Amino acid sequence: MMVGRVDEHRLTGLLEGLADLLTETVDGGASVGFLAPLDRAEAVAWWRGRAAAVATGRLAVWVACEGERVTGTVSLALPDKPNSRHRAELVTLMVSRTARGRGLGRGLLTAAEEAAAAAGITLLHLDTETGSPAERLYRSAGWTRAGTIPDYAADPGGELRPTTLYFKQLGPPAAAG
Repeated sequence: MMVGRVDEHRLTGLLEGLADLLTETVDGGASVGFLAPLDRAEAVAWWRGRAAAVATGRLAVWVACEGERVTGTVSLALPDKPNSRHRAELVTLMVSRTARGRGLGRGLLTAAEEAAAAAGITLLHLDTETGSPAERLYRSAGWTRAGTIPDYAADPGGELRPTTLYFKQLGPPAAAG
């Protein structure tokens, strides 16, 4: 299984596979920002919109492929404000049902963490649905629970669910500027 960071051109070339993964993830009940059923055209359009953020350096995306099939992805949202360039938000970690249980989620997470550290980012943060399987992954990878917000986001079925915030320090805090 190949995991690699993609530029905007590669991301555009993978739109169909990424849209398939997103619709599968939402249909499977994962809370990644969409309500079910997710229209495939909407999923393609959402990913197409990410290409612009990749092109400007505001988003870094890693994709895992098994042959030609997209089996996983993770992204880092990079802030553009001078006082927050030491941190990034881990977003949209997804693994295909058929690829789960083989360490792909951990591999994607590690790829993003290592790239962040290499870029001088010293703090990562994320939010995830409280009680989701993703929480086990983050805790086992050394992420620290910061707290829970009730009724933060609707799950794919439309029910408001709590969200747990996590952070991970990658190195000593860097001075701003």
